[in-house]
Amino acid sequence: MAETFQKQSITADLARRMISAAEEKARDLGVPMNIAVLDESGVLKAFSRMDGAALLSVQIAQDKAYTAVGFGMPTHGWFDFIKDDPPLAAGAPSGIDRLVVFGGGYPITVGGAVVGAIGVSGGHYSQDQEVAEAGLAVVGG
Repeated sequence: MAETFQKQSITADLARRMISAAEEKARDLGVPMNIAVLDESGVLKAFSRMDGAALLSVQIAQDKAYTAVGFGMPTHGWFDFIKDDPPLAAGAPSGIDRLVVFGGGYPITVGGAVVGAIGVSGGHYSQDQEVAEAGLAVVGG
């Protein structure tokens, strides 16, 4: 049995291209955003704070990406996941560090493997989702 394994991770180049596409969508919406791309371990790989983006949203964007990479599911999926389960609904948001349960964070998958995540904050969560999806579209699958 092997003592080590190899993890797949997003490249810096792909992370920057995702940021660029997300920024373009944010400009189209007229909403300055904070956009974070994390690697497969939840470590910041690329970041943009667009001119005028809210300071508080810096951490929220990173936390959305952290939630998405940590659980391999979009942040907007969390609400439905916990809403009808009282122990989870009461405990998850306050008991899991950096958990975000509204839209704007997505895992990045390549060949079926989670290689990172993108998180966006600065507008309504529906706008954050649109911007994150524009960045995610760069991956193409």
